[in-house]
Amino acid sequence: MNPERILQVLLSPIISEKSTFASDTANQVVFKVLADATKPEIRKAVEQQFSVSVEAIQVINVRGKMKRFGRTPGKQKNWKKAYVRLAQGHDIDFLGSGA
Repeated sequence: MNPERILQVLLSPIISEKSTFASDTANQVVFKVLADATKPEIRKAVEQQFSVSVEAIQVINVRGKMKRFGRTPGKQKNWKKAYVRLAQGHDIDFLGSGA
């Protein structure tokens, strides 16, 4: 795997009510990833960037919504979401509020 590619795989964390619930109950973190990213690339990227151990990964392809742009109909882009389950005792803190 290309080291430059590994740094580009994770686009952003997804902070929502559903992802917060997954974090609290199943020790999962949700990321928006590249559309052509694979599970081994996602695993390596998370482990390298956050120094945590990844237990499992679930990937979902999200279809873009149909929207109107003025009078013309259009479609938003498709994107990929990854649910990353961390090993017991590992955590990623995006807000930086140390305990």
